[in-house]
Amino acid sequence: MAFKETKLPANAPASRRALGWIDDRFPLSKLWNDQWGKYYAPKNFNVWYIFGSLAMLVLVLQIVTGIFLTMHYKPDANLAFASVEYIMREVPSGWLVRYMHSTGASAFFIIIYLHMTRALLYGSYRKPRELIWLFGFAIFLCLMAEAFFGYLLPWGQMSYWGAQVIVNLFGAIPVIGPDLSLWIRGDYVVSDATLNRFFAFHVIAIPLVLLGLVAAHLIALHEIGSNNPDGIEVKDHLGPDGHPLDSIPSHPYYTVHDLFGVSVFLLIFSCVVFFAPEMGGYFLEYNNFLPGDSLKTPLHIAPTWYFTPFYSVLRATTADFMWVLMCFVAAYTVFIWLKSRLSLVTKIIIAVVALMAIFGMLPQVLDAKFWGVVFFGSSVVVLAFMPWLDHSLVKSIRYRPTWHKYVYAVFFIAFITLGVLGTLPPTPVGTIISQVCTLLYFSFFLFMPWWSTMGKFKKVPDRVVFHPH
Repeated sequence: MAFKETKLPANAPASRRALGWIDDRFPLSKLWNDQWGKYYAPKNFNVWYIFGSLAMLVLVLQIVTGIFLTMHYKPDANLAFASVEYIMREVPSGWLVRYMHSTGASAFFIIIYLHMTRALLYGSYRKPRELIWLFGFAIFLCLMAEAFFGYLLPWGQMSYWGAQVIVNLFGAIPVIGPDLSLWIRGDYVVSDATLNRFFAFHVIAIPLVLLGLVAAHLIALHEIGSNNPDGIEVKDHLGPDGHPLDSIPSHPYYTVHDLFGVSVFLLIFSCVVFFAPEMGGYFLEYNNFLPGDSLKTPLHIAPTWYFTPFYSVLRATTADFMWVLMCFVAAYTVFIWLKSRLSLVTKIIIAVVALMAIFGMLPQVLDAKFWGVVFFGSSVVVLAFMPWLDHSLVKSIRYRPTWHKYVYAVFFIAFITLGVLGTLPPTPVGTIISQVCTLLYFSFFLFMPWWSTMGKFKKVPDRVVFHPH
């Protein structure tokens, strides 16, 4: 096939001729139009739909600031902490770059949690957007890995001991645990080998995977189309031009919408960076301003705040709590037998698995530390199954029974409570509260196939509800 070049008028502007030359060789304009410029999105987006673009902004911010930090950082156990101090004190504007990166990490998780909250409220994980949700879940896992690997790099007290505690968790896995922990660390303790491999993962491996997943997430989103606060498929009502009647081009309408959100975000972000970069010890722990010392353990070791809800689940799994969990598993199995419409064979399999789990929870078989790791991982992984757990007749919370909102409220309160308790030293009362919140957290998902179908649902309108400003 012969190469055909687009013919433009002789008096066409130089910028248009340059763009035409590129488009003949690379689909630049087509990519822009498909992914944003002429991508039609529902016209009833609200403030909850800002967080996707903000996540992209923070991702770019983290990559750029990370590049500048690596120019001066030394991934060496003897030099790492001093190199961070050098960045803060000697490198021109190094303190600003470092604080932008550390604040950006917390900002990233705040935005991602709000982005996921919007998906929960409006059913953005429901058919046909299951794959979009799975890509988003994979992005969340990558962000957690990226944050964990980066947590060690300053080589401060909390970095060192936090990594020591988290890596040691893998030692609770039967048979392979000790060897797995040794393989992750590269040594018998967190050392120079650990620092080097974490640096490689943080700077090269995870970001490459993350960028690929973000691209897949966006491509899948723009192929299926965006959800909206009403949970209505706008593609069901097309106009004469082939575009949905209840949609508008993303550019310029949502470009302006997102730029306003970016402006507000940058204002808040700048205030934090310049006036409270440590955020009272939540964004940057005060112990991390002390060099890592293998001979001096901090009084209270806890991960950064964005891990603490899941860390609380781990910490709540005590030997006494295992008896409660055994009763919970037994009761849930009986509930499935009485209420589910699964086949008899499936019910028998579930009952056998439940009996094996209850047997494994006995203190003579597997200790609570192992099950803490299991529930710690399960509290994250369960999010991936949302598209198949939610059997509601409608997507959006707007048209669900009113009491469903209280179920979501209890779930969010339990999650936030777990996060707060995870930042505090363990106490008997705090442990009991975290155990109750752990049961509420898992109950939200495990009973969702039933409670999501109960109640009187409101009629979903045929077209999206939109009130112009």
